[in-house]
Amino acid sequence: MTTLRTLKAIATRSQDTLLQDAVGAAALVLMLVFGLYLPSFV
Repeated sequence: MTTLRTLKAIATRSQDTLLQDAVGAAALVLMLVFGLYLPSFV
């Protein structure tokens, strides 16, 4: 239960920037996937 409470507390404290962080993480994942598939296009 302590882990869930900690995660909930972190989510409530960073609620203002949570969407921006999620968009940034998604962009990093997309760049990684594109970078890995780039050699197969050349």
